[in-house]
Amino acid sequence: MPVARHHPPPLESAGTSASRKLRDAVMDDGCNLRPTPRRRARPLTIALLAALITTTGCQGVTAKTDDGRTIRPDNTVADWPLKFVQHNFGVACYSTYGCHITYAGRLVRDEPDDQLKLSSESLGDKYPDNLRGGWLGIFNFPPPAKVRWRSKDGASHEADVDMAVIFADQLIRHEVPREEVLEGSSIMNPDIILEVNDRTINVWMRAFIPMKTPQIPGNEISNARDEPVLVWSRTY
Repeated sequence: MPVARHHPPPLESAGTSASRKLRDAVMDDGCNLRPTPRRRARPLTIALLAALITTTGCQGVTAKTDDGRTIRPDNTVADWPLKFVQHNFGVACYSTYGCHITYAGRLVRDEPDDQLKLSSESLGDKYPDNLRGGWLGIFNFPPPAKVRWRSKDGASHEADVDMAVIFADQLIRHEVPREEVLEGSSIMNPDIILEVNDRTINVWMRAFIPMKTPQIPGNEISNARDEPVLVWSRTY
């Protein structure tokens, strides 16, 4: 098993630490469905997280890179367009055998070679919203992710997926107009999710963005968006 690369932990304010704990509570590894109780609790969690990062803002939130540089990992609407210097990472494998993925020197997925993974179609409308990043705070960018798998027809495939190329501009991909983002709120590390789906590799991004108004009419605690955005796709 490859040896994991250890990064210095980001320096956090108290509010940011609390925000991270709440964010952890709603994450999964992008492969399994979220339990029903977690889905029901999600609007309240979003509201609490939005309140925390609005209160915290960008004051005192810094991080250090491997070479000792001090950087600010968050954004506010004043920083438009939104960029990221750290990211969270997750993977998902569908309709594959023996899905094996390493990233930043860490083995992040190693599936049995004799078991076909379920299809994304079998998840219905839960896909792709189930895709999330559970490995937090990775500095941009490690070497390419290495992927090895067999598609459902039994054919073997290998690929290197270079996030530094896919996200060369380091822009956060999202679908939120600037005028709808809550002023003064912090937009923290986005999720990057690498999905292997039969013969295709997809790379998604999702960012938690606090909004000025509720996204569900009449629901005062639905004031954030974090839908996944497809950034890159290749079929092998």
